[in-house]
Amino acid sequence: MTFEKKHIEKLADIEEARKYIATAIENYGCEGGDIAFLLALRDVAKAQGGIGKLAEKTGLNRQNLYKALSAKGNPKFLTIEQILSGLGFRLAVKLKSDEKRAE
Repeated sequence: MTFEKKHIEKLADIEEARKYIATAIENYGCEGGDIAFLLALRDVAKAQGGIGKLAEKTGLNRQNLYKALSAKGNPKFLTIEQILSGLGFRLAVKLKSDEKRAE
């Protein structure tokens, strides 16, 4: 089994997918973090049945989803919100001070 197949298979578990997306969001400000975030969303979409299924859930155009989730994608915030919702997630805001307390 290839690494990619094993990776996608692991992301079929919703908690693994949540951790993967959360890590990508945490690293968003790092070099290449924006691309890694979009690719994380794409990987989770693949694990949940593919871009076509995500398009059906979100009402977004399949071709536009492929473009938005590519390394050169630059989706709007609303599109990200729709994608996350279609994948079973939502965005949340936490205080930075909460992170320090957890350490």
